[in-house]
Amino acid sequence: MTAAIETASAGKLPRQIPYIIGNEACERFGFYGMRNILTPFLVSTLLMYIASQGEREHMAKDVFHTFVIGVYFFPLLGGWISDRFFGKYNTILWLSLVYVLGFVCLSLFVDNPTGFYTGMLLIALGSGGIKPLVSAFVGDQFDQSNKSKAKVVYDAFYWTINFGSFFASLLMPIFLRGFGPAVAFGIPGALMFLAVVIFWAGRNKYTHVPASPPNPHSFLNVVRTALTARQAGQGRMGLAMAVLGVVLALGAFGMWLAGSLEFVPAFCLALVLVMAFGGFGAAMQLERARGAHPDEAVDGVRAVLRILIVFALVTPFWSLFDQKASTWVIQGELMTKPEWFQAAQMQALNPALVMLIIPFNNLVLYPLLRRMGIEPTALRRMGTGIAFSAVAWVVAGCLQLAIDGGDPVSIVWQVLPYALLTMGEVLVSATGLEFAYSQAPTSMKGTIMSFWMLSVTVGNLWVLLSNAAVRNEGVTSNIAQTGLSETAFLMFFFAGFAMLAALAFALYARRYPMQDHYRA
Repeated sequence: MTAAIETASAGKLPRQIPYIIGNEACERFGFYGMRNILTPFLVSTLLMYIASQGEREHMAKDVFHTFVIGVYFFPLLGGWISDRFFGKYNTILWLSLVYVLGFVCLSLFVDNPTGFYTGMLLIALGSGGIKPLVSAFVGDQFDQSNKSKAKVVYDAFYWTINFGSFFASLLMPIFLRGFGPAVAFGIPGALMFLAVVIFWAGRNKYTHVPASPPNPHSFLNVVRTALTARQAGQGRMGLAMAVLGVVLALGAFGMWLAGSLEFVPAFCLALVLVMAFGGFGAAMQLERARGAHPDEAVDGVRAVLRILIVFALVTPFWSLFDQKASTWVIQGELMTKPEWFQAAQMQALNPALVMLIIPFNNLVLYPLLRRMGIEPTALRRMGTGIAFSAVAWVVAGCLQLAIDGGDPVSIVWQVLPYALLTMGEVLVSATGLEFAYSQAPTSMKGTIMSFWMLSVTVGNLWVLLSNAAVRNEGVTSNIAQTGLSETAFLMFFFAGFAMLAALAFALYARRYPMQDHYRA
């Protein structure tokens, strides 16, 4: 790997940024074009062998959120092979080709579940593998001389994502209805191929940060030392905590073997338990790693563990956000609307609002708050965003109550929860990209961005677990006693879940020590 052919002049925008932005716009069109028609396609075509409409909708939600879990789990693989072996550029390029192959499978196998699900797996691997790397690759193009431009570029990066998502959300349901699923999935595939070409075209202009060699003082090595080290006169409660996490993880797999959980939610639950208890145990004994590892490495692990707590508190937001492409689409089908309009097209409202809210926040809202003496820090923005998502789902729940009561409810009313959820998205997601990069130690950029993506997997895990719960007769009978439908009950449940997370986030943010890990 080489260094940049031309370093950015002080304070100037790196000239290679447009290639990354162009790549991201096309890739996001492809991804959201496929993602936003997935639920209606599953319900109306691929899952028609299921006779019950309600069970078909449940299965479509399970397939959709399992796919999203995969998309946001594979960043762990992409981040690891990038950081340790191939670097960001090569990993992005090669996994993008896997991504294109996945779209080819989707187009060819619209009537074959095995072939179609294989395509979904390849897209999850390709999209997920590059997801943390592209945003980290953006950060690599900056240094201390022009890092002030990074926030603007990250906002532009996120604005471009939503530019592609807007047209995909608006047009793909039309192509699905008018030309069939082969064309509807083929067009996003063509845009993904164009994204690869654009990214490759900028190959000689990028700043290439080389992969890190094997590090005896890596995050996992320091954690292992902390958990296993003995200290005279003291027990090893941290190790006991980590072992408890492993035992509980085995219990999650036991639930899969017993048939009470599918493999994907059981695996993800096991991963969460190992990470949570292992991380807490490592934090309890981290000082024991000093001496065996340099202070810088030990302090870096403590910083990462603090970051992971922030990410964990964000997971309820993703539970709410990703259901706009499943639960809200299904709700929209029950609402009154013009014959030519499809409920899935309401998702175009989300990226359209993002493109308006980002400049409004930067040019109007944030300057106004600063004049009032309130600094809109990254953590304040993220905590407020989680609260906005909770309010959005309270509104969606109220709409569902009206639908359940037999009242005709216009789909126009969905504009309000979409607007609230989108404000939450801008405050959480766009801010989170910048936060994750700036807080990550240099050797952990790709991996930390992967953990940020993993928070989305965990958020979708909560959705799968709730869907599994409402299939239990004891749970459904208790819900029935509330007088609410299952859908309305879950909407209010997730709203309360997110509001509690927002409160916990606010409390933790007050004690979080901010870092600055941009390149010197």
